[in-house]
Amino acid sequence: MNYDPLFHIVLLEPEIPPNTGNIGRTCVATGVKLWLVKPLGFSVADKDLKRAGMDYWKHLEWEVVDNWQHLQQRLPDTNFWYFTKTSKKPYTAVSYQPGDALVFGAESKGLPKDLMSENQDNLLSVPMRTQVRSLNLSTTAGIVAYEAVRQITLAGEASLPIGESPC
Repeated sequence: MNYDPLFHIVLLEPEIPPNTGNIGRTCVATGVKLWLVKPLGFSVADKDLKRAGMDYWKHLEWEVVDNWQHLQQRLPDTNFWYFTKTSKKPYTAVSYQPGDALVFGAESKGLPKDLMSENQDNLLSVPMRTQVRSLNLSTTAGIVAYEAVRQITLAGEASLPIGESPC
């Protein structure tokens, strides 16, 4: 299946199969392509990954790349947004465009420090109370993905087809 995705979600060195599976399901629901940047903390044949994505995995447009440089080669001229709990700029403070890439780091360590220091203007966060150390990766990706969908579809730059639920 090849299509022009609304935008991209990038998981940089993801570690937990159910998070990736849940994000994959969100990507199918929103018409977004999922990119997995190695090294991965699991096999893409992992039963937990497939279980979390349920029967939607066959509808997912996704790709695994060997490293960050390979991803940048595959997505030239793409605007990247980087998500970290340390940013003071909320995810709602920017205008998402079709073709943008939303980048999330590994569950246990987040984004690499060098990547964050090189892209400070594009660092964003989902605000949360100080009593919480971090949000779950799939929760954060879902929150941000639907804000991007909302902005892009309200701007009339794309539409999200609404169909009958298979459930």
